[in-house]
Amino acid sequence: MRLPLHARILTGAAAGAALGGAAAALFPGDPVLETFLKYVARPAGQIFLRLLFMLVVPLIFSALVLGISGLGDLRHLGRIGLKTLAYTVVVSTIAVFIGVGVVNWLRPGEGLSPDLQARLSSRSAERLATLTQGKPPATGIDLLVQIIPDNPLRAAANGDLLGWMFFAAMVGVGLCLTPTPGAAVFRDAVEGLYDLSMRLIGMVIELAPFGVGALLFSLTAELGWDVLAQLARYVLVVLLALAIHQFVVYSLAVRFLGGMSPWRFFRAIEEAMLTAFSTASSNATLPTALRVAEENLHLPPHVSRFVLTIGSTANQNGTALFEGVTVLFLAQFYGVPLSFAQQLLVVVVCILGGIGTAGVPAGSLPVIVLILGMVGIPVEGIGLILGVDRFLDMCRTTLNVTGDLAAAVVVSRGEGVPSANLARS
Repeated sequence: MRLPLHARILTGAAAGAALGGAAAALFPGDPVLETFLKYVARPAGQIFLRLLFMLVVPLIFSALVLGISGLGDLRHLGRIGLKTLAYTVVVSTIAVFIGVGVVNWLRPGEGLSPDLQARLSSRSAERLATLTQGKPPATGIDLLVQIIPDNPLRAAANGDLLGWMFFAAMVGVGLCLTPTPGAAVFRDAVEGLYDLSMRLIGMVIELAPFGVGALLFSLTAELGWDVLAQLARYVLVVLLALAIHQFVVYSLAVRFLGGMSPWRFFRAIEEAMLTAFSTASSNATLPTALRVAEENLHLPPHVSRFVLTIGSTANQNGTALFEGVTVLFLAQFYGVPLSFAQQLLVVVVCILGGIGTAGVPAGSLPVIVLILGMVGIPVEGIGLILGVDRFLDMCRTTLNVTGDLAAAVVVSRGEGVPSANLARS
Protein backbone atom coordinates (compact mmCIF):
# COMPACT_ATOMS: atom_id res chain seq x y z
CA MET A 1 0.00 0.00 0.00
CA ARG A 2 1.22 3.50 -0.82
CA LEU A 3 2.04 5.61 2.24
CA PRO A 4 -0.03 8.80 2.73
CA LEU A 5 1.65 12.03 1.67
CA HIS A 6 2.45 13.27 5.18
CA ALA A 7 4.18 9.96 5.99
CA ARG A 8 6.21 10.17 2.77
CA ILE A 9 7.23 13.77 3.56
CA LEU A 10 8.26 12.76 7.07
CA THR A 11 10.22 9.81 5.67
CA GLY A 12 11.97 12.04 3.15
CA ALA A 13 12.77 14.61 5.83
CA ALA A 14 14.12 11.98 8.22
CA ALA A 15 16.22 10.33 5.53
CA GLY A 16 17.63 13.66 4.33
CA ALA A 17 18.45 14.82 7.86
CA ALA A 18 20.02 11.48 8.85
CA LEU A 19 22.14 11.16 5.69
CA GLY A 20 23.20 14.79 5.77
CA GLY A 21 24.19 14.63 9.45
CA ALA A 22 26.12 11.42 8.84
CA ALA A 23 27.91 12.99 5.86
CA ALA A 24 28.87 16.02 7.96
CA ALA A 25 30.25 13.78 10.71
CA LEU A 26 32.10 11.30 8.48
CA PHE A 27 33.27 13.46 5.57
CA PRO A 28 33.74 17.05 6.80
CA GLY A 29 35.10 19.23 4.00
CA ASP A 30 35.27 16.32 1.56
CA PRO A 31 35.33 17.59 -2.07
CA VAL A 32 33.09 14.75 -3.23
CA LEU A 33 30.44 15.80 -0.68
CA GLU A 34 30.77 19.43 -1.79
CA THR A 35 30.34 18.38 -5.41
CA PHE A 36 27.23 16.35 -4.58
CA LEU A 37 25.77 19.30 -2.65
CA LYS A 38 26.52 21.73 -5.47
CA TYR A 39 25.26 19.69 -8.40
CA VAL A 40 22.58 17.41 -6.93
CA ALA A 41 21.15 18.19 -3.48
CA ARG A 42 20.97 21.98 -3.61
CA PRO A 43 19.57 22.16 -7.18
CA ALA A 44 16.91 19.56 -6.32
CA GLY A 45 15.80 21.56 -3.29
CA GLN A 46 15.85 24.82 -5.26
CA ILE A 47 13.67 23.35 -8.02
CA PHE A 48 11.07 22.38 -5.43
CA LEU A 49 11.13 25.90 -3.92
CA ARG A 50 10.91 27.60 -7.31
CA LEU A 51 7.87 25.53 -8.19
CA LEU A 52 6.20 26.86 -5.04
CA PHE A 53 7.26 30.43 -5.89
CA MET A 54 5.83 30.04 -9.39
CA LEU A 55 2.33 29.50 -8.01
CA VAL A 56 2.35 32.13 -5.26
CA VAL A 57 0.98 35.05 -7.31
CA PRO A 58 -2.09 33.29 -8.84
CA LEU A 59 -2.89 31.40 -5.63
CA ILE A 60 -2.72 34.43 -3.32
CA PHE A 61 -4.76 36.57 -5.71
CA SER A 62 -7.53 34.04 -6.30
CA ALA A 63 -7.79 32.85 -2.68
CA LEU A 64 -7.87 36.37 -1.24
CA VAL A 65 -10.40 37.63 -3.78
CA LEU A 66 -12.70 34.66 -3.14
CA GLY A 67 -12.27 34.86 0.63
CA ILE A 68 -13.35 38.52 0.75
CA SER A 69 -15.94 38.40 -2.02
CA GLY A 70 -17.51 35.41 -0.28
CA LEU A 71 -18.82 37.84 2.32
CA GLY A 72 -21.47 38.67 -0.28
CA ASP A 73 -23.04 42.07 -0.85
CA LEU A 74 -22.00 44.03 2.23
CA ARG A 75 -24.97 46.37 1.78
CA HIS A 76 -27.41 43.46 2.02
CA LEU A 77 -25.66 41.41 4.68
CA GLY A 78 -25.70 44.32 7.10
CA ARG A 79 -24.53 43.72 10.62
CA ILE A 80 -23.97 39.94 10.24
CA GLY A 81 -21.33 40.47 7.56
CA LEU A 82 -19.76 43.41 9.36
CA LYS A 83 -19.67 41.58 12.71
CA THR A 84 -18.06 38.56 11.04
CA LEU A 85 -15.47 40.69 9.28
CA ALA A 86 -14.65 42.72 12.41
CA TYR A 87 -14.35 39.60 14.57
CA THR A 88 -12.14 37.87 12.00
CA VAL A 89 -9.71 40.79 11.71
CA VAL A 90 -9.51 41.41 15.48
CA VAL A 91 -9.04 37.77 16.50
CA SER A 92 -6.58 37.07 13.68
CA THR A 93 -4.56 40.09 14.82
CA ILE A 94 -4.55 38.78 18.40
CA ALA A 95 -3.42 35.36 17.15
CA VAL A 96 -0.48 36.76 15.21
CA PHE A 97 0.62 38.96 18.12
CA ILE A 98 0.48 35.94 20.44
CA GLY A 99 2.69 33.98 18.06
CA VAL A 100 5.13 36.87 17.57
CA GLY A 101 5.22 37.54 21.32
CA VAL A 102 5.92 33.92 22.27
CA VAL A 103 8.66 33.45 19.67
CA ASN A 104 10.33 36.73 20.72
CA TRP A 105 10.10 35.66 24.36
CA LEU A 106 11.43 32.09 24.07
CA ARG A 107 13.78 32.66 21.08
CA PRO A 108 13.61 29.07 19.76
CA GLY A 109 15.81 29.81 16.74
CA GLU A 110 18.84 30.85 18.77
CA GLY A 111 21.49 28.57 20.24
CA LEU A 112 23.65 27.58 17.27
CA SER A 113 27.41 27.78 17.68
CA PRO A 114 28.92 31.22 16.90
CA ASP A 115 30.77 29.83 13.86
CA LEU A 116 27.66 28.35 12.25
CA GLN A 117 25.60 31.41 13.17
CA ALA A 118 28.19 33.67 11.48
CA ARG A 119 28.12 31.58 8.31
CA LEU A 120 24.34 31.60 8.18
CA SER A 121 24.21 35.34 8.90
CA SER A 122 26.68 36.05 6.08
CA ARG A 123 24.62 34.01 3.62
CA SER A 124 21.35 35.67 4.64
CA ALA A 125 22.98 39.14 4.43
CA GLU A 126 24.02 38.41 0.85
CA ARG A 127 20.49 37.28 0.03
CA LEU A 128 18.97 40.39 1.61
CA ALA A 129 21.32 42.63 -0.39
CA THR A 130 20.25 40.85 -3.58
CA LEU A 131 16.57 41.24 -2.78
CA THR A 132 16.78 44.92 -1.85
CA GLN A 133 19.28 45.71 -4.67
CA GLY A 134 21.17 48.09 -2.44
CA LYS A 135 18.08 50.06 -1.33
CA PRO A 136 17.34 50.42 2.39
CA PRO A 137 14.19 48.65 3.55
CA ALA A 138 11.09 50.78 3.89
CA THR A 139 10.22 51.85 7.39
CA GLY A 140 7.44 53.77 9.09
CA ILE A 141 5.22 55.88 6.86
CA ASP A 142 7.12 54.80 3.71
CA LEU A 143 6.17 51.18 4.40
CA LEU A 144 2.52 52.17 4.86
CA VAL A 145 2.47 54.12 1.59
CA GLN A 146 4.19 51.34 -0.37
CA ILE A 147 1.52 48.83 0.63
CA ILE A 148 -0.67 50.50 -2.02
CA PRO A 149 0.78 49.66 -5.45
CA ASP A 150 0.70 52.20 -8.27
CA ASN A 151 0.88 49.27 -10.71
CA PRO A 152 -0.29 45.91 -9.28
CA LEU A 153 1.12 43.86 -12.16
CA ARG A 154 4.53 45.46 -11.73
CA ALA A 155 4.28 44.83 -7.98
CA ALA A 156 3.65 41.13 -8.61
CA ALA A 157 6.46 40.91 -11.16
CA ASN A 158 8.94 42.65 -8.83
CA GLY A 159 8.07 40.47 -5.84
CA ASP A 160 6.13 43.20 -3.98
CA LEU A 161 3.51 40.70 -2.93
CA LEU A 162 2.16 42.84 -0.11
CA GLY A 163 1.06 45.35 -2.76
CA TRP A 164 -0.32 42.47 -4.83
CA MET A 165 -2.29 41.25 -1.79
CA PHE A 166 -3.68 44.76 -1.23
CA PHE A 167 -4.83 44.84 -4.85
CA ALA A 168 -6.46 41.40 -4.46
CA ALA A 169 -8.23 42.58 -1.30
CA MET A 170 -9.58 45.62 -3.17
CA VAL A 171 -10.83 43.38 -5.99
CA GLY A 172 -12.59 41.20 -3.41
CA VAL A 173 -14.27 44.23 -1.85
CA GLY A 174 -15.25 45.45 -5.30
CA LEU A 175 -16.92 42.12 -6.07
CA CYS A 176 -18.87 42.37 -2.80
CA LEU A 177 -20.23 45.74 -3.90
CA THR A 178 -20.89 44.86 -7.56
CA PRO A 179 -23.81 42.40 -7.87
CA THR A 180 -23.88 42.39 -11.69
CA PRO A 181 -23.80 39.50 -14.19
CA GLY A 182 -20.39 40.61 -15.45
CA ALA A 183 -18.94 40.64 -11.94
CA ALA A 184 -20.38 37.16 -11.34
CA VAL A 185 -18.67 35.90 -14.50
CA PHE A 186 -15.39 37.41 -13.33
CA ARG A 187 -15.77 35.76 -9.92
CA ASP A 188 -16.33 32.40 -11.63
CA ALA A 189 -13.13 32.95 -13.60
CA VAL A 190 -11.21 33.74 -10.40
CA GLU A 191 -12.66 30.60 -8.84
CA GLY A 192 -11.40 28.63 -11.84
CA LEU A 193 -7.94 30.17 -11.35
CA TYR A 194 -8.09 29.17 -7.69
CA ASP A 195 -9.05 25.57 -8.55
CA LEU A 196 -6.27 25.39 -11.12
CA SER A 197 -3.71 26.83 -8.68
CA MET A 198 -4.71 24.39 -5.96
CA ARG A 199 -4.42 21.49 -8.40
CA LEU A 200 -0.92 22.56 -9.38
CA ILE A 201 0.05 23.12 -5.73
CA GLY A 202 -1.11 19.57 -5.03
CA MET A 203 1.11 18.28 -7.82
CA VAL A 204 4.09 20.21 -6.45
CA ILE A 205 3.45 19.00 -2.89
CA GLU A 206 3.58 15.44 -4.23
CA LEU A 207 7.27 16.16 -4.90
CA ALA A 208 7.77 17.32 -1.32
CA PRO A 209 9.33 14.08 -0.02
CA PHE A 210 12.20 14.50 -2.51
CA GLY A 211 12.41 18.29 -2.21
CA VAL A 212 12.34 18.25 1.58
CA GLY A 213 14.85 15.40 1.69
CA ALA A 214 17.23 17.37 -0.56
CA LEU A 215 16.81 20.57 1.46
CA LEU A 216 17.41 18.86 4.80
CA PHE A 217 20.34 16.87 3.44
CA SER A 218 21.98 20.12 2.32
CA LEU A 219 21.25 21.81 5.65
CA THR A 220 22.43 19.02 7.94
CA ALA A 221 25.44 18.20 5.75
CA GLU A 222 26.58 21.76 6.36
CA LEU A 223 25.46 22.25 9.97
CA GLY A 224 25.34 18.74 11.43
CA TRP A 225 22.59 17.35 13.66
CA ASP A 226 22.55 20.38 15.98
CA VAL A 227 19.88 21.85 13.74
CA LEU A 228 17.36 19.19 14.88
CA ALA A 229 17.42 20.48 18.48
CA GLN A 230 16.36 23.88 17.16
CA LEU A 231 13.48 22.22 15.30
CA ALA A 232 12.18 20.56 18.49
CA ARG A 233 12.18 23.94 20.26
CA TYR A 234 10.27 25.45 17.35
CA VAL A 235 7.56 22.77 17.53
CA LEU A 236 7.09 23.37 21.27
CA VAL A 237 6.79 27.13 20.77
CA VAL A 238 4.15 26.68 18.04
CA LEU A 239 2.12 24.33 20.27
CA LEU A 240 2.35 26.75 23.22
CA ALA A 241 1.14 29.70 21.15
CA LEU A 242 -1.72 27.64 19.66
CA ALA A 243 -2.77 26.46 23.14
CA ILE A 244 -2.85 30.03 24.49
CA HIS A 245 -5.08 31.16 21.67
CA GLN A 246 -7.30 28.06 21.79
CA PHE A 247 -8.01 27.95 25.50
CA VAL A 248 -7.57 31.58 26.58
CA VAL A 249 -8.66 33.84 23.69
CA TYR A 250 -11.53 31.65 22.47
CA SER A 251 -12.75 31.00 26.02
CA LEU A 252 -12.89 34.75 26.68
CA ALA A 253 -14.59 35.38 23.33
CA VAL A 254 -17.40 32.85 23.74
CA ARG A 255 -17.93 33.81 27.39
CA PHE A 256 -17.99 37.61 27.18
CA LEU A 257 -18.91 38.21 23.53
CA GLY A 258 -21.05 35.13 22.90
CA GLY A 259 -22.66 34.65 26.32
CA MET A 260 -21.81 30.92 26.43
CA SER A 261 -19.94 28.84 28.97
CA PRO A 262 -16.49 27.94 27.55
CA TRP A 263 -16.73 24.47 29.14
CA ARG A 264 -20.03 23.76 27.38
CA PHE A 265 -18.72 25.24 24.14
CA PHE A 266 -15.68 22.95 23.97
CA ARG A 267 -17.75 19.91 24.94
CA ALA A 268 -20.26 20.66 22.18
CA ILE A 269 -17.66 20.97 19.43
CA GLU A 270 -15.53 17.92 20.30
CA GLU A 271 -16.56 16.09 17.12
CA ALA A 272 -15.62 19.01 14.88
CA MET A 273 -12.25 19.41 16.62
CA LEU A 274 -11.43 15.73 16.18
CA THR A 275 -12.43 15.85 12.50
CA ALA A 276 -10.26 18.92 11.97
CA PHE A 277 -7.29 17.29 13.67
CA SER A 278 -7.59 14.09 11.63
CA THR A 279 -8.15 15.74 8.22
CA ALA A 280 -5.94 18.87 8.65
CA SER A 281 -8.46 20.66 6.41
CA SER A 282 -10.98 23.35 7.35
CA ASN A 283 -12.85 22.72 4.11
CA ALA A 284 -13.14 18.98 4.77
CA THR A 285 -14.39 19.70 8.30
CA LEU A 286 -17.06 22.17 7.15
CA PRO A 287 -19.98 19.67 6.94
CA THR A 288 -19.27 18.43 10.48
CA ALA A 289 -18.89 21.99 11.79
CA LEU A 290 -22.23 23.02 10.26
CA ARG A 291 -24.01 20.08 11.90
CA VAL A 292 -22.36 20.72 15.27
CA ALA A 293 -23.33 24.41 15.14
CA GLU A 294 -27.00 23.65 14.53
CA GLU A 295 -27.50 20.45 16.57
CA ASN A 296 -25.12 20.92 19.52
CA LEU A 297 -24.74 24.69 19.81
CA HIS A 298 -28.29 25.42 18.57
CA LEU A 299 -27.22 28.44 16.55
CA PRO A 300 -29.56 30.02 13.98
CA PRO A 301 -28.86 28.30 10.63
CA HIS A 302 -28.75 31.50 8.55
CA VAL A 303 -25.96 32.81 10.78
CA SER A 304 -23.95 29.62 11.32
CA ARG A 305 -23.99 28.63 7.65
CA PHE A 306 -22.76 32.05 6.58
CA VAL A 307 -20.07 32.41 9.26
CA LEU A 308 -18.74 28.84 8.98
CA THR A 309 -18.68 28.81 5.18
CA ILE A 310 -16.73 32.06 5.05
CA GLY A 311 -14.64 31.07 8.05
CA SER A 312 -13.36 27.89 6.42
CA THR A 313 -11.31 30.18 4.17
CA ALA A 314 -11.26 33.65 5.72
CA ASN A 315 -10.98 32.99 9.49
CA GLN A 316 -7.70 31.06 9.65
CA ASN A 317 -6.43 32.23 13.08
CA GLY A 318 -4.21 29.19 13.60
CA THR A 319 -2.67 29.58 10.16
CA ALA A 320 -1.93 33.28 10.71
CA LEU A 321 -0.32 32.50 14.09
CA PHE A 322 1.72 29.66 12.62
CA GLU A 323 3.02 31.81 9.78
CA GLY A 324 4.18 34.53 12.18
CA VAL A 325 5.97 32.07 14.47
CA THR A 326 7.63 30.30 11.54
CA VAL A 327 8.96 33.46 9.91
CA LEU A 328 10.43 34.82 13.15
CA PHE A 329 11.88 31.42 14.09
CA LEU A 330 13.70 31.20 10.75
CA ALA A 331 14.88 34.81 11.14
CA GLN A 332 16.42 33.86 14.49
CA PHE A 333 17.83 30.64 13.07
CA TYR A 334 19.60 32.38 10.20
CA GLY A 335 20.61 35.40 12.31
CA VAL A 336 18.53 37.87 10.29
CA PRO A 337 17.65 40.84 12.55
CA LEU A 338 14.14 42.11 11.93
CA SER A 339 13.32 45.68 12.91
CA PHE A 340 10.03 46.63 14.52
CA ALA A 341 8.75 47.86 11.16
CA GLN A 342 9.70 44.56 9.51
CA GLN A 343 8.01 42.54 12.25
CA LEU A 344 4.93 44.73 11.80
CA LEU A 345 5.08 43.95 8.08
CA VAL A 346 5.16 40.23 8.93
CA VAL A 347 2.10 40.70 11.17
CA VAL A 348 0.14 42.48 8.42
CA VAL A 349 0.96 39.87 5.78
CA CYS A 350 0.10 37.04 8.18
CA ILE A 351 -3.30 38.60 8.90
CA LEU A 352 -3.98 38.92 5.16
CA GLY A 353 -2.61 35.42 4.67
CA GLY A 354 -5.05 34.15 7.29
CA ILE A 355 -7.85 35.50 5.10
CA GLY A 356 -6.40 34.31 1.80
CA THR A 357 -4.92 30.93 2.78
CA ALA A 358 -6.58 27.86 1.32
CA GLY A 359 -8.36 25.72 3.90
CA VAL A 360 -6.58 22.54 2.80
CA PRO A 361 -3.53 20.68 4.12
CA ALA A 362 -0.27 22.67 3.65
CA GLY A 363 -2.26 25.67 2.35
CA SER A 364 -0.10 28.12 4.35
CA LEU A 365 3.24 27.10 2.82
CA PRO A 366 3.13 29.47 -0.21
CA VAL A 367 2.38 32.41 2.12
CA ILE A 368 5.36 31.54 4.34
CA VAL A 369 7.60 31.28 1.28
CA LEU A 370 6.61 34.74 0.05
CA ILE A 371 7.10 36.34 3.51
CA LEU A 372 10.57 34.82 3.82
CA GLY A 373 11.51 36.32 0.48
CA MET A 374 10.07 39.72 1.41
CA VAL A 375 12.18 40.14 4.58
CA GLY A 376 15.39 38.53 3.28
CA ILE A 377 15.29 35.19 5.09
CA PRO A 378 16.70 32.22 3.10
CA VAL A 379 13.71 30.29 1.77
CA GLU A 380 15.69 27.06 2.07
CA GLY A 381 14.65 27.09 5.73
CA ILE A 382 11.20 25.94 4.67
CA GLY A 383 12.73 22.47 4.40
CA LEU A 384 13.12 22.44 8.19
CA ILE A 385 9.43 23.22 8.64
CA LEU A 386 8.05 20.77 6.10
CA GLY A 387 9.49 17.84 8.03
CA VAL A 388 7.10 18.48 10.94
CA ASP A 389 4.41 20.44 9.11
CA ARG A 390 1.82 17.64 8.94
CA PHE A 391 1.50 17.41 12.73
CA LEU A 392 1.50 21.19 13.16
CA ASP A 393 -1.03 21.49 10.32
CA MET A 394 -3.37 19.15 12.20
CA CYS A 395 -3.00 21.28 15.35
CA ARG A 396 -3.51 24.66 13.67
CA THR A 397 -6.49 23.35 11.67
CA THR A 398 -8.10 22.37 14.97
CA LEU A 399 -7.59 25.96 16.11
CA ASN A 400 -9.01 27.30 12.82
CA VAL A 401 -12.21 25.25 13.11
CA THR A 402 -12.62 26.12 16.79
CA GLY A 403 -12.24 29.77 15.82
CA ASP A 404 -14.94 29.45 13.14
CA LEU A 405 -17.38 27.97 15.65
CA ALA A 406 -16.46 30.60 18.26
CA ALA A 407 -17.11 33.28 15.64
CA ALA A 408 -20.50 31.73 14.90
CA VAL A 409 -21.37 31.87 18.61
CA VAL A 410 -20.30 35.51 18.89
CA VAL A 411 -22.10 36.64 15.72
CA SER A 412 -25.24 34.68 16.65
CA ARG A 413 -25.70 36.67 19.85
CA GLY A 414 -28.42 39.18 19.09
CA GLU A 415 -29.29 37.54 15.76
CA GLY A 416 -32.35 35.53 16.70
CA VAL A 417 -31.17 33.21 19.49
CA PRO A 418 -31.49 34.25 23.13
CA SER A 419 -28.35 34.21 25.31
CA ALA A 420 -30.10 31.84 27.70
CA ASN A 421 -30.32 29.22 24.96
CA LEU A 422 -26.63 29.66 24.20
CA ALA A 423 -25.73 29.21 27.84
CA ARG A 424 -27.69 25.92 28.01
CA SER A 425 -26.14 24.60 24.77
